[in-house]
Amino acid sequence: MGDSWRIGVDEQENTTLVRTGPFKWVRHPIYTAMMAFGLGLLLVTPNLVALAGFILLVATLEVHVRRVEEPYLLRTHSAVYRGYTASVGRFVPGVGLIR
Repeated sequence: MGDSWRIGVDEQENTTLVRTGPFKWVRHPIYTAMMAFGLGLLLVTPNLVALAGFILLVATLEVHVRRVEEPYLLRTHSAVYRGYTASVGRFVPGVGLIR
């Protein structure tokens, strides 16, 4: 990600849209990794607390991406990002495409 990596959204920053490496397969690979880790914890510790934590994690990431990150990326990269969202899944390859 290089200079494009940051925590949160900075409307003042002009970044390039990264579409290589893991971003070639999913739009939000860091969140995908967080969900995979959460799923792993759930499988190792199969109880209601772990299940609730996993559901909360997935729901929180989904809401954050849909309400904060993707609108920002659409404003910043417009047609390029729209094309990217039509061909690359949000968290899982091929799932969550925006057409």
